[in-house]
Amino acid sequence: MALFTEQEQQQIRKAIEAAEKNTSGELRICVEKTCSEDVLDRAVAYFKQLNMHKTKLRNGVLIYLSTVDRKFAIIGDAGINKVVPENFWDQTKETMLSHFKYGNLTEGIISGLKMAGEQLQKYFPSQDSDRNELPDDIAFMDGK
Repeated sequence: MALFTEQEQQQIRKAIEAAEKNTSGELRICVEKTCSEDVLDRAVAYFKQLNMHKTKLRNGVLIYLSTVDRKFAIIGDAGINKVVPENFWDQTKETMLSHFKYGNLTEGIISGLKMAGEQLQKYFPSQDSDRNELPDDIAFMDGK
C-alpha cells in the first residue's frame, strides 16, 4: 500500500501551492521509509540534493519525514532562519506531532506547511518577479 493516496498527495500539493501563493519562499516535502542516520543530518543532505539552498532569497523550507522510523525534521535555509522566532520550528514540529500521534500524517504535514507559509509570507512577501523555483510535489526517496 502506498504511503499517501493520490487524493492525499493532491491535498499536500495544494497546501504547498496555497502556502507559496503569497510569498517568494519555497516549501518541499521529502519522504522516505527509513532514515539510516541522524534525522537532521539526513534532512540537510536532502535539502542540498533537492537544491533547496539555491533559491534566490535562501528562503526554502524542507519538511522531511521517515515513516517507518517515525522521525521528522524541518530545515529552513539561512534567509528564513535569520528572521523567524527562535522556537518557531519547534512549535511547528509540535503542531505536526499532535496530528501524527493520532495517525493523521497528511493533516500534520498540511498544518506544518500552513505555519511555515505564514512565516514566509510575513518575512518574504510575494513579489511581481516571483516564480516557482522548486517543484511542489512530494519528493519520495529510497531510504539508502
